[in-house]
Amino acid sequence: MKKVVLLGGGGVFAVHTAKYFLENVDLAKLICVGRNIPRSSAYTLDVGRNDSRYQYEQIHVVFERDRLFELLDRERPDVIINFAALAHSSSWSKSWRYYDTNVTTLAWMCEEFMKRDYLERFLHVGTSELYGHTDAPATEDAPLRPTSPYAVSKMAGDLHLESLWNVYRFPMNIIRPSNAFGPGQQLHRVLPRAVLCGLTGQKLPLEGGGRTRRSFIHATDLASALHLICERAPLGRIYNAGPRDPISVYDLVNIVANQLRMTMEELCEVVDARKGEDVQYWLDSTLISKDLGWEPRISLEDGAADMIAWGRKYVELIKDDSTAFILHA
Repeated sequence: MKKVVLLGGGGVFAVHTAKYFLENVDLAKLICVGRNIPRSSAYTLDVGRNDSRYQYEQIHVVFERDRLFELLDRERPDVIINFAALAHSSSWSKSWRYYDTNVTTLAWMCEEFMKRDYLERFLHVGTSELYGHTDAPATEDAPLRPTSPYAVSKMAGDLHLESLWNVYRFPMNIIRPSNAFGPGQQLHRVLPRAVLCGLTGQKLPLEGGGRTRRSFIHATDLASALHLICERAPLGRIYNAGPRDPISVYDLVNIVANQLRMTMEELCEVVDARKGEDVQYWLDSTLISKDLGWEPRISLEDGAADMIAWGRKYVELIKDDSTAFILHA
């Protein structure tokens, strides 16, 4: 039985990964480490409640490094999955904070891990954004062309981990997923905000008319990819994980509108596009399929229905929450 730690454990993708692992993996313990106290059930989904294998620890990985390693050295996890990152494409304001978390803290953590003997695998969650705009599916060895401080910071973190593997055989893997979504996601993201707007009679600001194209996967599909990498992937290997084809944000939101029996005009208002936004992210996920047999299972239609069911269940808890992105330290 494995003992697993999820860093960035309060975020939506860690929540879904914790749920997936608790339901599908023979675990001794699963510990989520997050910077905030747990939020309402709308965001935690009550994952781990009444499960003796689950533990949540509020520790800020940037500012409470002593507490972090006191916990890790006490628990001695076999596997660490690192979700901890500042993640937002509009990262031009206070861009240095992205480097503090996504590069400097990552490098510090890994240097400390190399002094320990208990860690079997460090699985780092990267991003498709470091490939920049692509006209064809990007493979793992495609040129890296990040176009925002966030993407640059994630690229630097990946390259640091690659160098640790190449020189010291630090036991790492990297996954670069496409845009993931799922119940409990922060409300500044397009799908939860579209659902909230549809349920409460607000207008969704559709940036640039939704012309950008992205690849979207459900958080459960991301969790299944993480599980397969933890169980079977050769150390040192990097994997993309995304659907076969991208979709425009307009068409994605239109799926939500249709399921809510609304027109796009009723749901959305067009606003200016974000400055410098990449037109398309598109991944080639052949390697993870070939090596580990992973494929996304949840369609966008089923995923949208899942989001709407979540919104309806928790609308009273989330209706007054901010839909603006707030950059926390």
